[in-house]
Amino acid sequence: MSVKLRIFSAMQQIAEEQKVTLPPLQDDLPLQDTGFDSLAFAILVARLEDDLGIDPFTIAEDAAFPSTVGEFIRAYENVPA
Repeated sequence: MSVKLRIFSAMQQIAEEQKVTLPPLQDDLPLQDTGFDSLAFAILVARLEDDLGIDPFTIAEDAAFPSTVGEFIRAYENVPA
């Protein structure tokens, strides 16, 4: 499964658990429009670290939190090996 699909799957699972109705997930969807609050994003990042073995937001010193779903996905796809 691709990184993008794993992220979408995790987001859908967390949305169900947090009783959030996710809009259609697209690259240009602003993260603030997902319905996730800070707790949901913290859970997402923690689960992705468990699943993918990386947290791109603690690896890079100058990492800025992304503003769209596409930027969030690219942060995980572009982590140096």
